[in-house]
Amino acid sequence: MSAAAADRARYDRATAHLEAPVAIVDLGAFDDNARDLVHRAGGKPIRVASKSVRCRALLERALARDGFAGIMSFTLPESLWLAREGFDDVLLAYPSADRDGFATLTGDPKLAEAVTVMVDDLSHLDLIDSVRAGTEEVRVCLELDTSLRMLGGKVRVGALRSPLREPEQLAALARAIADRPGFRLVGLMAYEGHVAGVGDAVPGSPLRSRAIRLMQSVARRELAVRRAAAVRAVRAVADLEFVNGGGTGSVQHTAAEDAVTEIAAGSGLYQPRLFDHYTSFRGRPAALFAQPVVRRPGVGVVTVLGGGYPASGAAGRDRLPVPYLPEGLAYDSMEGPGEVQTPLLGTAADDLLIGDKVWFRHAKAGELCERFDTLRLIEGDRVVAEVPTYRGEGRTFL
Repeated sequence: MSAAAADRARYDRATAHLEAPVAIVDLGAFDDNARDLVHRAGGKPIRVASKSVRCRALLERALARDGFAGIMSFTLPESLWLAREGFDDVLLAYPSADRDGFATLTGDPKLAEAVTVMVDDLSHLDLIDSVRAGTEEVRVCLELDTSLRMLGGKVRVGALRSPLREPEQLAALARAIADRPGFRLVGLMAYEGHVAGVGDAVPGSPLRSRAIRLMQSVARRELAVRRAAAVRAVRAVADLEFVNGGGTGSVQHTAAEDAVTEIAAGSGLYQPRLFDHYTSFRGRPAALFAQPVVRRPGVGVVTVLGGGYPASGAAGRDRLPVPYLPEGLAYDSMEGPGEVQTPLLGTAADDLLIGDKVWFRHAKAGELCERFDTLRLIEGDRVVAEVPTYRGEGRTFL
């Protein structure tokens, strides 16, 4: 029996008493992935990206492991909630315009000490000052634009994030923060998504894969120099507590930079399908969901209930979940995954009966949790816990 077939048998036994749709996390795979991230980080702490987990129990599990420290959150309400729940080191990775949230933050000493907010413009400070409900000092972090610019800036590779690109720009904003009462600059962040979030081994596309590897090699070298200069410039103004960088796909490369003190990662814990195609590491799929077979339209075809859970980002086939177990199933190209039903083609379909489960992997990590209230945690072939997702706790932060 193949490893995939053995996993399917375990998951089917563990959830035999449960109706599908159902979502699971294989704790053995989750822990293996966590160990791999720590190994690749080479001794630098990993800050868990909560957007990629969206389950408080699993955030706690990761942070209980040596090598993990702190959370990187994605909205201000989430940050405040996590701080209230006892997480005492929360870095908000994106700027916010949540006036109510900032009023709460500035009026509560516990929250103000636990949460660090992202700024890349003086107007962010103006907004916070306009709603201050107390005198608490706000911890802030600057974000460096990591995009690769070529041909005199005519070609850009990387996400459109911070406007702060050059060391002088960050130093200027750092000085403005230092001169402004009520704020303390404690960190600098630089997320290289074009390296950390883009697989360099595209199936069936050796030329494209080679081009991606070349781009990423150039991008890593350019960013390492610029990031080091930016850190020096900002440290001349403020005593930084941390410099955050990386992502699941670039952990070992970013950790090798002396200027970086911690690494951000989260998707690698679940290992969604978008992280399958890297030459530098291999993870184990840990987060899955199952849909029930409800029809057998003909030879080599079954239909499962729903399953049309596309991931965010530019629309394309790489944003779709994929049928994973049993192996050998594929979408009908004319229908794809649907909101109500999803036909699946392949010889494996002929061995499936009405009510059997087909296991899928989501394209992205934490977004799966927006579809389910609970995750069943599996060890071996047993469900050992049922834990709520953010959605299951009634927390909608997007």
